Amino acid sequence: MPNFIIAHDVGTSGNKATLFSEEGKLIASVTEPYNTHYFNETWVEQNANDWWNAVCTTTKGLIATTGISAEDVKAVSFSGQMMGCLCVDENGTPLRPSIIWADQRAIKQSDELGEKIPQEEFFRINGHKNTPSYGIQKLMWIRDNEPEVYSKTAKVLNSKDYIVFKLTGKFYTEPSDANSMDCFDLATWNWSDKILEAAQIDKSKLPEIKPSTFVAGTVTPEAAKLTGLSTNTAVVMGGGDGLVANIGAGSIAPGKTYCCLGTSAWIATTSTEPIFDPEMRTVTWAHVVPGLYSPNGTMQYAGGSYSWLKNVICTAEIEEAKKNNTSPFIYMNEQIAKSNVGSNGVVFLPYLLGERAPRWDQYAKGSWLGIKPENTRADMLRSVLEGVTLNLSICLDILRSKVDINEVLVIGGGAKGEVWQQMMADIFNTEIHIPEVLEEAGSMGAAVIAGVGVGIYKDFTAIDKFINITKTVKPNPEAVKAYANCKDDFELYYQALKNVYREISLKK
Repeated sequence: MPNFIIAHDVGTSGNKATLFSEEGKLIASVTEPYNTHYFNETWVEQNANDWWNAVCTTTKGLIATTGISAEDVKAVSFSGQMMGCLCVDENGTPLRPSIIWADQRAIKQSDELGEKIPQEEFFRINGHKNTPSYGIQKLMWIRDNEPEVYSKTAKVLNSKDYIVFKLTGKFYTEPSDANSMDCFDLATWNWSDKILEAAQIDKSKLPEIKPSTFVAGTVTPEAAKLTGLSTNTAVVMGGGDGLVANIGAGSIAPGKTYCCLGTSAWIATTSTEPIFDPEMRTVTWAHVVPGLYSPNGTMQYAGGSYSWLKNVICTAEIEEAKKNNTSPFIYMNEQIAKSNVGSNGVVFLPYLLGERAPRWDQYAKGSWLGIKPENTRADMLRSVLEGVTLNLSICLDILRSKVDINEVLVIGGGAKGEVWQQMMADIFNTEIHIPEVLEEAGSMGAAVIAGVGVGIYKDFTAIDKFINITKTVKPNPEAVKAYANCKDDFELYYQALKNVYREISLKK
């Protein structure tokens, strides 16, 4: 009797459901998009029921298209967007849209929390700085601005925690998403009483923390009708997308490092203890593998900057792609290849939604600098990819100060382009490994978590069945030297502008 696993990747743009065999073979995947509401410059929300509807639709779609029996799906698990704030009542009904990871509205609440716990002390407790990006600050904003919602809130959930509830009727979270609330204690792997007291948040509103491999329950009869799953299917917690991707990218042992290029992007490694950067530029996550940590530098809007470039600047490439039924990025990359290393002096600061690592600057804005009459459209386009990669390289350098890193596996949609692959090898000055499957790390990681949770796999090394490296890109020594100078310019421009960004933002 075959064993199958369904992994859901509850992302920013939609939910992807993927079916795996226990041997690690990807059988099929189905994606269902949903909307994101951007408004008031830095506010970003989603409807949680859109997540659930997408999970139902994709699950039914997988079962229907593959013809498998629902009884053969032994487990379902999740990779979910992190750092959100979804308030639900005691029945699990959302009380308002979810404030998602990209939202930056809780500046006042972050400042007030900072008055009670100094930033360095906060960083040592949670592994993260106190900023508006995280869940607890967003919950404080709801308490201060929507007190009727706060008073009715029974639990605050992240995306995958809500789906676990919809499938099982149980409220839980696990260490990676608990960490993304910014009120987690890395020493105890539980909620931090000190941070919660300073935030003046009721601890009872936070769900119980269970391991990523914990079986939250089996699918309820109501959820079975909506999804097509069996009531015998186990629901395994899974984790936040960034940490589940660690497994999918093979980062399950110290020094194993990867970069994920999606709407946001991050560079992460695995370690046996937290890495506390003295300047607090990178963060440390609780790994989904018990007892391990994932030091990480996450950009706010990396692939998002490239998509913005496509939608706003590259209308010609979009039209050409429509005619030829292909991707606009193919034509954009052709243009980028015409520009030289360093974009002939043009520098792009990729801070369209402020920035997390390494800046932690909610006031920063996207900027083109160094433009001269001789610069071309190709220079402008190339500078966007270079700006994103230079920013990531700063994070990598911080991790390298504590961990020996000689190669980086790259995943995500951004890893498809050969121009960007070579650019990363040159700017990171390391070998870049490209796996056969670029956009399924979250799904593969969730599948392994599910398999370990129900005993199909002995441990997390089962990921070796899933990963197949198909390409290695080596750095070009001349480009490495040139990019060292570009990195200096990149840093000088940001440092010159950071106070300007703040002053202009505070005028509004």
